[in-house]
Amino acid sequence: MKLALLTTLFATASAFTGPALLAQKQTSLKAFENEIGSQPPLGFWDPLGLLEDADQERFDRLRYVEIKHGRIAMLACAGHITVAYGARLGGDIDYHGHAFADIPNGWPALSAIPQEGLLQMIAFVGFLELFVMKDSANGAEPGEFVGDFRNGALDFGWDSLSAEDQERKRGIELNNGRAAQMGILALMVHEQLNGEPYVINGLLGASANP
Repeated sequence: MKLALLTTLFATASAFTGPALLAQKQTSLKAFENEIGSQPPLGFWDPLGLLEDADQERFDRLRYVEIKHGRIAMLACAGHITVAYGARLGGDIDYHGHAFADIPNGWPALSAIPQEGLLQMIAFVGFLELFVMKDSANGAEPGEFVGDFRNGALDFGWDSLSAEDQERKRGIELNNGRAAQMGILALMVHEQLNGEPYVINGLLGASANP
């Protein structure tokens, strides 16, 4: 009886508070439904609720992280595929006779690269993160948009594009980055499962085991 009573009270309270809270969340999310990256067929999609009750500053921070991860993932996918099918630097990776061609692809490369080399890569990435690849989301001079890493020096013809083309290209980059994040995750998972990251290629007889 007590359980039934508590259940009834909870349901009654939910009936009064639920719609109000839902309306509040929907109102807060509508503020971002026209941002770049919100497009058919999903529209604005936030399945984890990261933007519930969020302000513009939080949205910009999450968008900054998304763009950066997408760019890294695109480089990772391109590097993984390029190395898997034979493109390697010539010469040695260190002064001890370890050739670039001897470094395996994917996860095994982390244990094959000399420790000094890994430390150099980590230091270089840290230098870029702290002093070079900065925009307004990281406290640097405000850029034109979140993820604008030109730092007042690089352009590559961006300023010559119309506002519509700039928005379209930013959307393309965002979607390619999203796809690349899923792509490199799939490559890493399948590499760990059976050593064959390129599932379709393996089925077609074009295996590229790292």
